[in-house]
Order: sequence, then structure tokens, then C-alpha cells
Amino acid sequence: MCRLLGVASAEPTSVADTVGDAVLTDFLALTKIHGDGWGVASVSEPDDVPRVEVSPDSAIGDPRFGTAVKESARASVVHLRWATNGLAVRPENSHPFGADGVAMAHNGSIKPMAALDGLLDPAIAATLRGTTDSERYFALIRQHRPASPDLAEAVRRAVAQLRGIYADASLNALVLGEGRLIAVHAHARSVLLDEDIEEISATDLPAEHLEDYFSLRVARLDDGTVVIGSTGFGDLDWQPLPPESVVEVVLSDLSMTVRPIMAD
Repeated sequence: MCRLLGVASAEPTSVADTVGDAVLTDFLALTKIHGDGWGVASVSEPDDVPRVEVSPDSAIGDPRFGTAVKESARASVVHLRWATNGLAVRPENSHPFGADGVAMAHNGSIKPMAALDGLLDPAIAATLRGTTDSERYFALIRQHRPASPDLAEAVRRAVAQLRGIYADASLNALVLGEGRLIAVHAHARSVLLDEDIEEISATDLPAEHLEDYFSLRVARLDDGTVVIGSTGFGDLDWQPLPPESVVEVVLSDLSMTVRPIMAD
């Protein structure tokens, strides 16, 4: 499980400058729990292929994280990892994952993985590098892309397929590529496990981590910049994203479109 932060702006700017020191400090405080690695994907221009940098180290003490969130970009996805029990903390398991001109970070757990593996064509399965359910989720999105009219529809089809099998899974994700920042807000009836609640309760993290851990929200800044983030950090003017939806932000004009996951 993880924390997500996405930024899309009209002009190149850094994540740090966009959200400000206070919000970024709040975000980094989450490494008390989410310290099993970090990653940043970004594009300088809307049609760029995302640059992806990941590390299995905690963001709080890694100077590379500080550099990554201070680099100018038109859009970025930032991920702090809290490794699911049993999954190794190593670079190939760190989000965002990048392939085929797209990057993706996930917050949730898709278990058991056998059914997810069964959805993947052998050619796509052969590209997997790590052991996470999240990378397999990304692979399923990539598998749907050739037959889909656009990236957002490929994301929606993949999420709808997973929802049909995993009714309670959190499929929350941020996807960056093809001139789009896409948020999946689909956590259904996901709840924290007892051991997760106990671990969070031992820290001084905000109560949202227990009350509304899986939600995603959006803030529109005065200059039109779009910020999408997990709960538990920052004092922006957050608004909830529609449940069980795919939200597409077009980088060229920052327009937003909401697609229900179970489209008619």
C-alpha cells in the first residue's frame, strides 16, 4: 500500500514548488509508515515519454528524492511505498513502473495474484521484472491499450476487468503518458488489516490514515494546476474524486473528464 501524489501544470514547474514546503513536509512525514521505497515519473512536455526514477530506500533520507521533486516538469507522479506483506523491497518492485511510453503507480493490494496472472497474455507476462500485483495491474493496462481508442479507455477497461474478479480490492492508481495524467479512484470496500491499523496507530500520522486511508482527492490551484493526492497530508483545498471512476487530465489544457468504471 502506498501514498500517491500527482501534479499537472500549464507551465513546467517542480512538485516541490507546486505544492509548497509545508505540503511536501507533510508528505515526507508519511515515510514513518511508507518508507519501503519511492519513485517519481515526470514529463517535460505533454507528449513526452515519462522519465522514471525509483529507489528501494526511504524518501526521507535520500537526496535523490529531493532532487527528483525539484526538477521542472509539466506533469509528475510521486509514490511512497508501504510494501505489502511478503513482497520484497527492491528496485524492480518500486513504483512507478514504466513501459510502452506510460508510467503507473498503484495504492492497494490485489490478492490472490493467481487470477491476475491468468489475465495476462504470455507476451505481456514475459515483460514483468518484479513480483508485485501492482506491476501486473500495469501490465493489464498495457495489454488493453492496442485495442482501446485512448489510454484512459485502456485504463478503464483494465480496471473494470479487475473489478469483476476482485470486488473489494483497492485499484487506486495514477497513470502518466500520452499527454494525460489519469487517476483511478476505485477502492470499493477496501479496509486496512488489523496489523496495518496497529502499525499506523503507533505513529503520530493524521487520523485520515485510519478513517479514510484509500481515498483520492483533487485540488485545483489558482493558476489552474491540478494536484491529485492520497489522504493524510497537505492543507490544499482538497475535493473528493468521484468513486469508482477514471479521471483524465489533459496536459495540453488541464481539462478534466470523469469516466465511470462500469461504463454503459
